[in-house]
Amino acid sequence: MNYLDLLKKRNFFCLWFGQIISQFGDRLTQIALIGLVSKATTSSTNLAFMLSMTIIPVFLFSPVAGVYVDRWDNRKTMYISDFIRGIIILLIPIIFEWTKCMPLIYIVIFFAFSVGRFFIPAKMALVPKLVEKKELFAANSLISITATVAAILGIGVGGVIVETWGADISFFIDSGTFFLSAISIIFIPITVAGKFSSHDILDIGKEIVVTVKKSVFVDIKESIKYVVLQKETRYAFRIFLFLFSYAGAMFISIKFIQNVFASVTKDFGFMTLSLAVGIFIGSVIYGKIAHKFNPRKVISSALMVASLYLIFFTIFLPRYPVISVGMLFAGFLGMIIAPVFVAANAMIHSYSDRDMLGRIFSFIELIGHMGFFISMFTFSFIADLAGTFTTLILVGIIGFCLAFMEHINND
Repeated sequence: MNYLDLLKKRNFFCLWFGQIISQFGDRLTQIALIGLVSKATTSSTNLAFMLSMTIIPVFLFSPVAGVYVDRWDNRKTMYISDFIRGIIILLIPIIFEWTKCMPLIYIVIFFAFSVGRFFIPAKMALVPKLVEKKELFAANSLISITATVAAILGIGVGGVIVETWGADISFFIDSGTFFLSAISIIFIPITVAGKFSSHDILDIGKEIVVTVKKSVFVDIKESIKYVVLQKETRYAFRIFLFLFSYAGAMFISIKFIQNVFASVTKDFGFMTLSLAVGIFIGSVIYGKIAHKFNPRKVISSALMVASLYLIFFTIFLPRYPVISVGMLFAGFLGMIIAPVFVAANAMIHSYSDRDMLGRIFSFIELIGHMGFFISMFTFSFIADLAGTFTTLILVGIIGFCLAFMEHINND
């Protein structure tokens, strides 16, 4: 389907625009927080602790958030989440100037990113309600493209904003992005039946505490059972776990690039930007031809090629340490892996019960981040013993073997 035709649908356009701004705001928040902590202290421990406050909510609230997203109006959940995040982010520089208390800032950060856990599953659950089933591949492709580009721009532009105007101004700009996103979502002229009311705005903390009740655990148990029993959904879960674990293993590539080039920050940033461009191009191409191919075959084939490409990249780049060559390699890698994300998301939308989508995507985030952290620490430990070069080769070999096994099982 033509992406312009898809964007002409008012409801989808508002969702698409809102999620771009919100994704940009998420990354700008992280960069501004790094600037704030750097301003307050030179301790790397404090920086690590601050970053953990942005990640811990994924583990604590993702499964619970999915339960409530499926009970609430997805549209209201999204714009209320963004309004609350906008207010909290606006308060960070004010609280810091008044108190100079970093532990208090950590608590505020934790609440901001906890509220954000409700936005993502609500967005993914709302997509199939705004487009027809035949448009899901195009919709997922477009969302995947823009989310990636917005994240990269949030990091790149955020660094410039923080360096130019300081962390305080960055938080004010960041807060505005969340308000703008919320306004965009409000303009979606549909009402989806749900139990979300204005009372929930003031009572979200209480609602989270209430999740210890048996009814929520029953919902979580049912969603796990659903994923286990549904073949296509179970397959998509396995792929997302593989992807997140792969990304965690690739964390060591930062040190590898540092060993190859002189500047890890600048050169790694250029290569990340090229990767995003590659994902953009790959998603556009795949979105137009997706209906011609079996998504399972596409996923396993792309993962096999990407793994072999990683091995080639690791061997070739140290012999030709030119940043333009590295950027070219990164761009092709993005094109190769782009169809995997689009196809896996579309499979979940196509084969899963719509009333379960919020919980399903929340569990994907939970399981994916668990795989990321376990893989990151495991391969970082191996890299300390064997070196980044050997470890990246090992990652490529393991990735190819697992993808090949999936490919054979799909026959």
